[in-house]
Amino acid sequence: MFTDKAKIYIKAGNGGNGAISWRREKYVPAGGPNGGDGGNGGSVIFRVDTGMTTLMDFRYKRKYTAGTGMDGEGNHRKGKSGADIILDVPQGTLVRDAQSNLIIADMSDPDKTAVIARGGSGGWGNSRFATSTRRAPNFARNGQPGEEREVILELKLLADVGLVGFPNVGKSTLLSMTTKAQPKIANYHFTTLEPNLGVVDLGDHRSFVMADIPGIIEGASEGVGLGHEFLRHIERTRLLLHVVDVSSIEYRDPIEDFDIINKELAEYDMELEERPQIVVANKTDIIRDEAVYQAFLDEMERRGLEVFTISAATGQGVNELMKKTYEELQKLPPIITYEPQVDLEAERVPDKSGKGYEITREGGKYVITGSWIEAVGGSVTFDDNESLAYFQRALLNRGVIEELMNMGINEGDIVAIGDLEFEFLY
Repeated sequence: MFTDKAKIYIKAGNGGNGAISWRREKYVPAGGPNGGDGGNGGSVIFRVDTGMTTLMDFRYKRKYTAGTGMDGEGNHRKGKSGADIILDVPQGTLVRDAQSNLIIADMSDPDKTAVIARGGSGGWGNSRFATSTRRAPNFARNGQPGEEREVILELKLLADVGLVGFPNVGKSTLLSMTTKAQPKIANYHFTTLEPNLGVVDLGDHRSFVMADIPGIIEGASEGVGLGHEFLRHIERTRLLLHVVDVSSIEYRDPIEDFDIINKELAEYDMELEERPQIVVANKTDIIRDEAVYQAFLDEMERRGLEVFTISAATGQGVNELMKKTYEELQKLPPIITYEPQVDLEAERVPDKSGKGYEITREGGKYVITGSWIEAVGGSVTFDDNESLAYFQRALLNRGVIEELMNMGINEGDIVAIGDLEFEFLY
């Protein structure tokens, strides 16, 4: 089964919490703090596997979670970091954010990896907070949560040349005659269900990748049949070989077939209307109606289009067509790649100022969110005066108190940080 689209949920690991611990040895009954830091959470990383041709594996498993960082321990022992999870995808896979449908990454480079969900940082142990005046900090910092998101994986085959045309016009035969690909070939009156790729090797280091795009039918641009699934794979090709059956064996009008395919390409994506094409008249060894064949040639000439006449079954004209295809490719720009539309690094900064927090009014509450404030708030021990004092100084030094006052907060108003709520006193 060929699968070229999948929706999955990914979750990076949470960072481990810092430890609250004290040095306790014989003859040292009141040693200093020695709590270690928590380990970092594992990340979710996407990697190109050139041996993969399908997203089928993601149809059966839809949730992927990286390892959680271990908590810190005494004697300054840092918690073990969580294991990354690496997801292999076929070359040419687009990773989209499921909520916005914007592109996060284009996995076209065979050497490329992309961190799509980053693991949370480990928290600090209490030994980190020891100073000359604070010798016994009875608090530590919690680890930060790992990123999570739903993503859509969409495979768009990477090929220099795409073979397009109605079903049963000889595209699969042409691919098998020019490459080592082995598509299923028969006198089908329905379309091939899976795209096939092959490398055309002309010798002298001249080669290109050609894809047999499953036969397009009328209405494909509107999603009829598997239209969208097939048309998607044409978007990255640089050149199209438009294969037309001119034999009249099936009593089809080759001019009408040619126009229908181009109409479907244009309606799916206006850029495809301008994509360079080479017109290929196939099955010239079994022509039944010479008048229909000649009318097709005359019409293409009238439109200023060069026609290559071949017989894919016998090989007649195929070598000349492949050489012409290679020559045309040298004039064209590289395969299309997509720039990310979502900047994950920018998203990881809560706001452009880099404050690490954001304050909003929700009802009668002042709600403070952000990676920094949640990490600090999660580390407070409310029955410890030093912990509370550290928390208050952190809010004051970071500008949180000043911003709350500028927003008009009054004594007694409720401030919420995560699950923590308290009255504002100043």
